[in-house]
Amino acid sequence: MKRIGLVVNYRKARGGRFLDILKGWFEQRGISVVLPRYIETGEPSYGCPLLEFTEDVDIIMSLGGDGTLLGVARQVAEKGTPILGVNLGQLGFLTDLEMPDLYPSLEKLLKGDYKIEPRMMLAAEVLREGSRVANFVALNDVVINKGPISRIIRLETYVGNDYLATYRADGIIIASPTGSTAYSLSAGGPIVNPELEVMIVTPICPHSLYARPFILSHNQEIRVVLKSDSPENMVTIDGQIGYPLQKNDCVIIRKAAVYTNLVKVKGRSFSEVLRLKMREGNR
Repeated sequence: MKRIGLVVNYRKARGGRFLDILKGWFEQRGISVVLPRYIETGEPSYGCPLLEFTEDVDIIMSLGGDGTLLGVARQVAEKGTPILGVNLGQLGFLTDLEMPDLYPSLEKLLKGDYKIEPRMMLAAEVLREGSRVANFVALNDVVINKGPISRIIRLETYVGNDYLATYRADGIIIASPTGSTAYSLSAGGPIVNPELEVMIVTPICPHSLYARPFILSHNQEIRVVLKSDSPENMVTIDGQIGYPLQKNDCVIIRKAAVYTNLVKVKGRSFSEVLRLKMREGNR
């Protein structure tokens, strides 16, 4: 490893001093630290702004929480740059390292004592009158939902070309296995090991006794046609990007051709992470 990129959520890092300390730690060990241009130009960073590194990097360290890592993952998916998540927030389900064991773990990283864990991503496109008007990739989930007014929407849903159901609900979540422990779980969806390649479909507060979450194969696609007319209906990507939908818009979700490559230093199994993080979330 010669160059490492650092992406920092300044709000969680309590300013730039921590970044300076970490930068010095790597440089003392002969590792070049590359910062995004928004840091070099002194612009504040909250969450994950558009990344533009001054040069190519071997690994990106995401310092913040799951939201910061999700933003990085979407932006570097095409390149496949490995991402090491450091939790500066609360739950940090996607991140691998915590502050108390940061530097011993980084020593292992520099020795090459880590593995790369590929995570399936989702591809979504919005069709309007038969033409594509938007497309996205997501690591966690693609959600079609209503606006703030308490009114359910109708979602005509197909698996491939086969009609499945018309849900009357607050919305619908299509999650990857990585995203199965996020919004989908809160809406009653199953927990799925991220080593699998499937899509989890979870209706949000459906007005039906028979609407239940279900799982699709990685080689299937789901099509959802919005049959309600409201200017506040949206499709959201990883809870971070929103795109307004119109009546009869069709959202198609399938497995993406790209992956997120997560760096794993601590070697914890998914079962161990699940047990630890769920226990922390209940505190």
